Amino acid sequence: MRAVPVERVRDAVASLLEEAACRLPRDYLEALEAARAQEESPLGASVLDFLLANARLAEAERVATCQDTGMVVLFLEIGQEVLFTEGDLFTALEEGVRRAYRGLRKSVVQDPLLRENTQDNTPPIVHYEIVPGDRVRIRALLKGFGAELMSALAMLPATAGEEGVKRFVLETVERAGPNACPPVIVGVGLGGSFDRVALLAKKALLRPLGTPNPKPHLAQLEKELLEAINALGIGPQGFGGRVTALAVHVESYPTHIAALPVAVNLNCSAPRRAEVIL
Repeated sequence: MRAVPVERVRDAVASLLEEAACRLPRDYLEALEAARAQEESPLGASVLDFLLANARLAEAERVATCQDTGMVVLFLEIGQEVLFTEGDLFTALEEGVRRAYRGLRKSVVQDPLLRENTQDNTPPIVHYEIVPGDRVRIRALLKGFGAELMSALAMLPATAGEEGVKRFVLETVERAGPNACPPVIVGVGLGGSFDRVALLAKKALLRPLGTPNPKPHLAQLEKELLEAINALGIGPQGFGGRVTALAVHVESYPTHIAALPVAVNLNCSAPRRAEVIL
């Protein structure tokens, strides 16, 4: 067994979130630059210029890339040989979030109906997975809710097939229009159950841009969906143009013979994503 003090997790989460808030992933910035080179709409191109300039300024000045600093979603892959010591793991995760958000906007309310702000952006949403080994991998999304509000899930019948999936994804992106702050990243979950398919769509957003699904038929589906989405003409921030999405990532899981669950989780033009391994 390998002992990992929870305070080490706390400190890692705080640093991870502080970095993610002001420094966008390199693969995203490269994709944005590539999109700028192909965007034919003058207004769309100027929007992409603004996004790139904003990213550079935020990183240089160590300020948030977007005023909506999001709700924290943490994915922990915990080696089965790890023993957490010297405290409670979830309390440590909360404290990491609390420290990271001292200088950031607090967007979390304690109760969905009473709407009282927690004042420290806790609690985070945490997904745990036990894996072989003695390491802890922590991946984080600072999930803004402009895009989150535009996400959707459908329990399609098995007969809907691939065309039904494509139709649902396109309808979701088209309905989102400018509200998801395009150019977006589109996470698609396929299979599993009602709860699992939503998690698949969320986890799809963790994948570095430009990394296709290793299954050839899903990689082809990603390619076809990206082309179809960018043919919608929504464009950067909804002003029209060729670039509505930078990437489509599909994740799948076995499902029941009667169903074809599909979920779409959108990420906006400030996709805060980071990870650390302890």
